[in-house]
Amino acid sequence: MTLRRRLCCIALTALLGHALVATHSFAQSPSAASSRDQELNRQFQSAVAQYDAGHLPEAAAQLEKLLHEVPDSFEAQELLGMVYAGQPQDELAKQHLEAAVRLKPASAAARTNLAANLIRLGDVEGARQQLKKAVALEPKNYDANHNLGEIYIKLGKLPDAILFLKQAQQINPASYDNGYDLALAYLLTDHNDPARQVVRALLKSKDTAELHNLLGQIEEKEGNFVVAANEFETAAHQEPSESNLFDWASELLLHRTLEPAIEVFRSASERYPASARLAIGLGIAYYSRGIYDDAVKSLLRAADLNPSDSRCYLFLSKAYDSSPSQADEVIQRFRRFSELQPNDARAQYYYAISLWKGKRAQDPAVDFTQIEALLRKAIALDPKLSEAHFQLGNLLSDQTHYAEAIPEYLMALERDSKIPDAHYRLGQAYVHTGQKDKAQAQLALYQEQRAQHLADIDKQRAEIRQFVYSEENRTSAKQ
Repeated sequence: MTLRRRLCCIALTALLGHALVATHSFAQSPSAASSRDQELNRQFQSAVAQYDAGHLPEAAAQLEKLLHEVPDSFEAQELLGMVYAGQPQDELAKQHLEAAVRLKPASAAARTNLAANLIRLGDVEGARQQLKKAVALEPKNYDANHNLGEIYIKLGKLPDAILFLKQAQQINPASYDNGYDLALAYLLTDHNDPARQVVRALLKSKDTAELHNLLGQIEEKEGNFVVAANEFETAAHQEPSESNLFDWASELLLHRTLEPAIEVFRSASERYPASARLAIGLGIAYYSRGIYDDAVKSLLRAADLNPSDSRCYLFLSKAYDSSPSQADEVIQRFRRFSELQPNDARAQYYYAISLWKGKRAQDPAVDFTQIEALLRKAIALDPKLSEAHFQLGNLLSDQTHYAEAIPEYLMALERDSKIPDAHYRLGQAYVHTGQKDKAQAQLALYQEQRAQHLADIDKQRAEIRQFVYSEENRTSAKQ
């Protein structure tokens, strides 16, 4: 499923609020304040009003003027830092937020604000140090704990993140964003029970589609397929986004509930016709159900929506193998993919096979030289590509070049010993080259592997999982 990391951005704390009190540097008690102090206080409160009203340039101008008079005012430095952060002028904001921390080093809120600014400037380590000091100063400060947890997530240190997100949740159990991120961090570290508890607690106060989706991910990870599918369905009904529909359909597909999967993918594709991954999913569902012509059509559409996405071509090659009626269109897509990705071994391999499978049954003038060149190019790009070795062996065998085919079969089996047809074709090549003992051994292995019903279905499931979870990783990386 799509682990959408909607981890919250660290935000500036509302440190100043709407009723700020000026420091003694330019304001005293009303009875003791000088006329100068009163004027400075009036200027500061005017800047606060401009800030609250969203008039940031006006607030900045007033505060810059004020700081010429009272450069050691913590409140003025802090507010000007927040004003510049809101414009955003982060380098200027940093100068004033750092000044505020120097003026009041024991302020956890000031350090939290500086940390937010440092994050925006890309200084994650500097932000972490500020937040650690903030938590040490105020262990019960929600913002400091929450933001430090987010920092550790950015650093990929999820156990550390959990420590502080959990503390923040204890401080403010009603925090939805912190609770969601805590549950997600639990899930990503295989703490499924705590993740489930957090999500269910959040659902009592805020019933959202993303919580049901997250609960679906938790239940899927626990192997509770029916519960997971129900949660994904609930999420998709509450919020029929492209992502929620993809997750629901993918869950059905992963567990081979094929007719419902087809229906959800088909409906989702109609709603989101520009989604390549929905078109791929629909193609896979059709292929898994044995509806090969429709599988090819959907995968061709996916290839047109995102021509560089290598994942659709694996399933297009499989569906095309069972439905060659759309040969010209398929070959055109594989040719385009090979041109877009000239250094991708599989791109060259798919193009070679599409030419061969699409033409050999109907065109005696098929260019075997071109096909062989493409297969050899694929092998040169990736010597471990067992399929390319196997098909090159087949191509050579079909042309009665059995002695040349044998090394290709051997290399294919060296990289993947569980290709029954490779044992069979190698055995046949040995027969033709007079090596009867070796031929019998290979044919015996072929019979043994076929008798074990070598996991065609399991391999297909693994490929589907790889597609679904590669989509998860792509989505995570973007967020």
